[in-house]
Amino acid sequence: MRHIDDVVGDYSGRSRAVLEYALTTKRLVDSAKRPGFTVESWVPLAELVAVEEFERVGNFKEVMNWSEYVGFLTNWATNSEWEGSFKRVSEVGGVVFLELEERSRIGDFESVVNSMSVYEFTEANKIRHIDVYLQMALPSTDMLTSYDGVEIAE
Repeated sequence: MRHIDDVVGDYSGRSRAVLEYALTTKRLVDSAKRPGFTVESWVPLAELVAVEEFERVGNFKEVMNWSEYVGFLTNWATNSEWEGSFKRVSEVGGVVFLELEERSRIGDFESVVNSMSVYEFTEANKIRHIDVYLQMALPSTDMLTSYDGVEIAE
């Protein structure tokens, strides 16, 4: 596997936008530990997103709009370390599938997961929808507390 930085230059269009999304997320997660990081700090990520119609369906089927998602991201990023290794990116019919190996640490909890995220775009090539799928070991209840207050679809 390779680092996302090592492959982003090999792609264009929507596939490249998805890789830029991952790289921007990494930069912002790293900067989230500095004083003054807030939901407004996600503006560089928002530039890739159709924020008014954005929807993300997460690994527990939780559904978030952009405002809810950046609130979730802020809480997660200020308390976590994250990085991803590139596996594969595919584009079919304008939908982009990104596969990563993701490593994260929240306090003493460390995890390694295989992820596939499915990105749908607007006509203006902004991300409007993300579905997240994970392969992972069963999480501890400590990790699940970061989802307190998030509505889970049934």
